[in-house]
Amino acid sequence: MTDFSNKVVYQIYPKSFRDTNGDGIGDIPGVIEKLDYLQDLGVDYLWLTPFFVSPQRDNGYDVADYRKINPMFGTMEDVENLISESKKRGIGLMLDMVFNHTSTEHEWFQKALAGDEKYQNYYIFREGTADQCPTNWQSKFGGTAWEYVPELGKWYLHLFDVTQADLNWDNPEVREELKEILRFWKEKGIRAFRFDVINLISKLEKMEDDFEGDGRRFYSDGPHIHEYLKEMVRDTGIEDFVTVGEMSSTSVEHCIRYSSPKEKELSMCFSFHHLKVDYKNGDKWALMEPDYRALKSLFEEWQMKMQAGDGWNALFWCNHDQPRIVSRMGDETTYWKESAKMLAGMIHLMRGTPYIYQGEEIGMLNAHYPSIDQYRDVESLNYYQILLRQGKSEKEALEILSARSRDNSRTPMQWNDEKYCGFSIAEPWLPVSDAFKKEITVSAQEDDEDSILAFYKKLISLRKEYPVIAKGEIEFLKTGSDKTLAYRRSLGSDQMTIFCNLGREKQTILFDETCRNGRVLLENYKDQKEQNLAEQESYMLRPYEILLIESKADGNPGK
Repeated sequence: MTDFSNKVVYQIYPKSFRDTNGDGIGDIPGVIEKLDYLQDLGVDYLWLTPFFVSPQRDNGYDVADYRKINPMFGTMEDVENLISESKKRGIGLMLDMVFNHTSTEHEWFQKALAGDEKYQNYYIFREGTADQCPTNWQSKFGGTAWEYVPELGKWYLHLFDVTQADLNWDNPEVREELKEILRFWKEKGIRAFRFDVINLISKLEKMEDDFEGDGRRFYSDGPHIHEYLKEMVRDTGIEDFVTVGEMSSTSVEHCIRYSSPKEKELSMCFSFHHLKVDYKNGDKWALMEPDYRALKSLFEEWQMKMQAGDGWNALFWCNHDQPRIVSRMGDETTYWKESAKMLAGMIHLMRGTPYIYQGEEIGMLNAHYPSIDQYRDVESLNYYQILLRQGKSEKEALEILSARSRDNSRTPMQWNDEKYCGFSIAEPWLPVSDAFKKEITVSAQEDDEDSILAFYKKLISLRKEYPVIAKGEIEFLKTGSDKTLAYRRSLGSDQMTIFCNLGREKQTILFDETCRNGRVLLENYKDQKEQNLAEQESYMLRPYEILLIESKADGNPGK
């Protein structure tokens, strides 16, 4: 099985990464152009969000053909070149497979609409009348999860947008079709896959109303989910591939099963519990300050339980669906650099495989668009209208979008301080972030040893240099404050202790004997002095400060 413990994955949202043909839309040749940059960063895999043929209702997560490349991104030849050029640099390509649903423009769904019963059974259709949904389940993008087709006298299920029809995984023909797609890309040289909302594929056979929630308890981690994953992996021969499953509203117990090597399902899991600590009453669209006590508790629970069960975490703050982490849990102004570094180190040094989302390595911020006309994301546009109907003013609704919109992560990658930040010579499909500053660019940081970019390079190299970071056990240390997090990694006699200040106020931490016998290996303040830890009982962490102390269990300092 591939050893991915010391690997790092870099996520690319091609539409916003680099445009080479001047149409304002990022493309595959743009990724090829930046491969040397990514090699220099030190990453091992590139996860590309979907670039298949799609009407782009949900920016590519509505796939109309899994074997063809959307012309706006390039050609199959471009993708083949990307695979080979990445391989030359020791970088693997991870494809994003959207197997819970297809676009309603997919050939299968079009045949279903035309009355072909075989293809109607590829999806989840239910008989009914126009005035009565089969269940009261809600779409994750707002509104009902069902759409009526008058010509058929049937409803179809769409857990996401109305143009994203859920596939019927209980149909063996559907499962075989999806396996064939994996085999197709395997033959092209792909050796890693990310599976979108994969824990939603197995629904309960009997669908009923949910009077306690939005329906998710009836389709998350369903009755055949583990059986179907094992079958897919076994029959396509991808047991040794790096695979990650995106898990929606799952549990740590399920993630242990999904990612335990003995189960032969997936290499690792994305779970999102730690990114809901600023959801007021669990509502994404209700703002509140992050609950740091809950954040610490969730990290400890998931890290310790996944370790005990031999599961494996995907470590991440950002992706194409999440706001920028510095805007969310750091500081956009005074401590921008320090908070970006601390947040990176805090998660990269845990047990699991780190993921970096494009622009995260230079500390990119939320878009802060002042007008609804600048937004493109279907979820954001839907919820803007819902918020207005709930009585929010336009200003209040925009404030919520400014904090929560998925477009926050989709603004053009900031390569330099030219017009359109080096992303394109044309006006981009999505406006450049209103928070753009010349220091938040690759060109401003690539030769600066104190930059956020340099810090990310250091974190990546440490994971490869020190097995204790890649493979060591983790334990969490008590700090006495919700705003400080401390944990220790151990492998044999090697130990690493990490202290993080999560806020703007100074915080005192206590050093135990292990720390006093160690040395500071990594910190995020430029003026950090060489410290004699042997004489220190305590230390005052500055705002957003992180310390990594290397030591040996035998009482000697590290290297």
